[in-house]
Amino acid sequence: MLVKYHLYAPGPVEIPPEVLSEMSKPIFHHRTSQFSEVLVNAWEGLKYIFQTKEQVFILASSGTGAMNAAVENTLSEGDKVIVLSFGKFGERWEKIAKAYGLNVVTLSKEYGHCVEPDEVERALKEHPDAKAVLLQHSETSTGVASDLKEIAKIVSKTDAILIVDGITSVGCDEIKMDEWGIDVLVAGSQKSFMVPPGLSFIALSEKAKRYMEKSNLPKFYFDLREEEKVLKDKTTAWTPGITLIMALNKAIELMRKEGLENVIKRHTVVSKAVREGVKALGLNLFCKYRLFSKATTAVEVPEGIDGNQIPKLMRNKYGAEIAGGQGSMKGKIFRLGHLGYVDKGDVVVMLQALEFTLKDLGYKFEPGVSLSAANKVLFEEYEF
Repeated sequence: MLVKYHLYAPGPVEIPPEVLSEMSKPIFHHRTSQFSEVLVNAWEGLKYIFQTKEQVFILASSGTGAMNAAVENTLSEGDKVIVLSFGKFGERWEKIAKAYGLNVVTLSKEYGHCVEPDEVERALKEHPDAKAVLLQHSETSTGVASDLKEIAKIVSKTDAILIVDGITSVGCDEIKMDEWGIDVLVAGSQKSFMVPPGLSFIALSEKAKRYMEKSNLPKFYFDLREEEKVLKDKTTAWTPGITLIMALNKAIELMRKEGLENVIKRHTVVSKAVREGVKALGLNLFCKYRLFSKATTAVEVPEGIDGNQIPKLMRNKYGAEIAGGQGSMKGKIFRLGHLGYVDKGDVVVMLQALEFTLKDLGYKFEPGVSLSAANKVLFEEYEF
C-alpha cells in the first residue's frame, strides 16, 4: 500500500517546491558579479530574519561550525565564561568552550528544565570577571525554550557578551537581536530556513566586535576577520555553498511574503496544537519549564512501550519521520518536529501517524482524541 513520506524531525525539515526548484538551476562561479548579487541578497534577507542591522556572515558548515566561530572569534585564552546547560546542545557549548581552554562555569539543569534569569543574574554577580554567557534559545534535545529576552536584559547590563544558539529558534520564534541586546547569534540553514544542511549564520553586535578585536584564540577557517576583509568585494573568504545560498534567497523570499510576524504566529499555533494533541492522548510532555520550543515537542514514552519502536514504526509503516531521544534520553522520549515548511495539515498527519503507532504498540486511548484536541486549537487560533 502507498505510504506518503513526511519529514517531522527537528531538522532537517521538508523543503518547499520553490526552494527545490531553485537548487536545480545551473551553478555558476562564485567569484563573479552574478554570485555577488546572490550573496548580497542573502545578507539583506538574513538581517530581516535576525532582526538586526549588523552583518550576518554565511559559513559553509553545520550550525556547530557557527557555534565554534562564536567562541573563537570573541574570546581569549583563559577567559571565564558562564554556560547555561539544560540539554545536549547546552552541553555542546560547554565542550566547545573547554576545547579552547576557557574557564567554564556551568549552570546546569536537569533535562526538561531550564536555568532561570535570576540564576544567571546571581552567577554574573558571583563571577564579575565572566566575559560571556552562552546558551540555547531553543534546546532541541528537550523541547525547552529559555527566557532569552529577560536573560539578555540582565547580561546587557554587564561587560559580558551574550552568545546565543538560535539554531532552532531563529525563523520560528520571536528573537530580536538588536532590540533585545543579543551580542552573538547563530543559526543554521536546515531548520526554519527550509534549506538543506550546509550553511550556518552568525551575527555580532558592536560590543562583540570589540571583543573580536582582542580575541587571541586560534582560528583559521572560521576567522570572521577574514570575512570582514572581503565584504567590500561582495564575496566570501572561502568557497561558499553557491546553490544553497540561492536556495536560501528563495526561502527568505517566501518568509518575507508571509511576513515574519505571521511565520512566528504560525509556528506558535502549530506547536501549541501538537502539544494539546499529545496531552489529549494521556502522554506527558518532557518539557517541565514554563516556555516551550516552537520547533519541537519532546514527549515522554509511556510505561510499558518500547520507545525505540515509536520513531521506527511511524517512519516505516506510516511515513512520518520523527526523532527519538538523544544521549541519555534515547528510548525515553521522542521528539515531534514542527518547524519550517509546516502548516495546519501537518499537525493532523503527524498526530494521526502517532495514534496509529501507539495503537500498534498496545497503548490504550480513544481513537481520534489527539486530532480533536489539536483541531480545537487550529480552529480557534490558526489564521487561514
